[in-house]
Amino acid sequence: MSNSLTVGVLSLHSSKETKAILNAVDDLGYETEWLRAENTAVDITDGTVTLDPDVDIVVNRLLLSKEEQPAEALGLATMLDRIRPVLNTPTATMTAMHKFASGTALAEAGLPVPDALMALSGDILNAGRDRFGEEVVYKTAIGTHGGGTWKLDTDDPVNPMVGSRQAFLQELIEHDGMRHHDLRIYVVGERVVGAMNRYAPEGEWRTNVALGGDVEDVTDDLPDEVVTMAKRATDEIGLDYAGVDIVEGEDGYHLLEVNPTAGFRGLFKATGRSPAPHIARLAIERAGGDVDADRVYDLTANLDDSRPACMPRPEKSSLTETLVIGYVEEVVAMGTSGQRTVMAKSDTGATRTSIDAHLAADIGTGPIKDIVKIKSGSVKSSRSRPVVDLVVGVGGKQHTVTASIEDRSHMDYPLLLGRDILENYHVDVRRRADESEPLALDDTRLEE
Repeated sequence: MSNSLTVGVLSLHSSKETKAILNAVDDLGYETEWLRAENTAVDITDGTVTLDPDVDIVVNRLLLSKEEQPAEALGLATMLDRIRPVLNTPTATMTAMHKFASGTALAEAGLPVPDALMALSGDILNAGRDRFGEEVVYKTAIGTHGGGTWKLDTDDPVNPMVGSRQAFLQELIEHDGMRHHDLRIYVVGERVVGAMNRYAPEGEWRTNVALGGDVEDVTDDLPDEVVTMAKRATDEIGLDYAGVDIVEGEDGYHLLEVNPTAGFRGLFKATGRSPAPHIARLAIERAGGDVDADRVYDLTANLDDSRPACMPRPEKSSLTETLVIGYVEEVVAMGTSGQRTVMAKSDTGATRTSIDAHLAADIGTGPIKDIVKIKSGSVKSSRSRPVVDLVVGVGGKQHTVTASIEDRSHMDYPLLLGRDILENYHVDVRRRADESEPLALDDTRLEE
């Protein structure tokens, strides 16, 4: 039998973590609501504010880093924070999502963080590079899954902005000369529910599980100072739950990030522990409910990310809400040293986005990450091409992808959009941004 208390999870994306939290609340015997575009409304009538669906507490799982302009989503969370208790309040979440803001907060609290420099002037930013040594980390202040992060030689010029996002320089801290790794510690309330070493994949220096990094359980082997550091960092930022990233250098441990929407899958793979039941427990108890602690720990051994019973039915018009782009579209290509507005061709047959070598050099796409074999749709053979991180702005949204570099000087368009970007859009092959009239369906002017 369910209790009367209802926990809502605010998430506009269909993430596995959101599903796991909702299912954990259900398993603990309480009602759930998934606050999404399809079902959420706030009404003000005669000075009375009503939330529909009504909930007693909100678990904030908004992925602000995926938004081109996160202020809208932040405003939504702030509105709900005015009328209901919220775990991971919008203020704390925004501080955490802005990597330099969180670094500033942690440093002010006396916690160890890498040296870093943010400047609104490119001259000031580049003038301060020498103090970081031969290599430096260059980051966008808001990023996700390792996107918007580069390791550069200190003689590579950089801009204070990558597209519309502020960027900064940060000291590169490495302890293991053979393979870069760091610690991810998941904190919920005052509990460390799991911890893992994350190892960068071959040919990579970033340790994100989303990039293919390996993981190793270290939950029971954490030094006391690291446990204290992770808990203090979560508390200083003001979060109720977070994935805290820590790296060991020659002079000790340093805090890298405090992630309010850290994923669960890598941690569960490494430790066999899911944070979802602990977040569910915190929400229920914060709203005045009671939870069986033994049941929470039983549920921790299972990451249930199946479709929750409360998942709202999709709107009939939801298909039309996906942005439509053309066969040829105007986009913004962004790198470490600049950005260019160019015409790009949409190719749904290409897995990976591709950029012309001259354009890549012009905007500064960062160092080559790997050499991969690319198979063309028109020929059976494959060709080896270098790949780099690239930020592409399409229709008001930014996408960080691993793009291949090739000589496209003999082609009409310096950028080809692959499925890594096009999966977020509907492609209308009749539309061309470089023509005043749509391309006719029987038009044979196909360049490549």
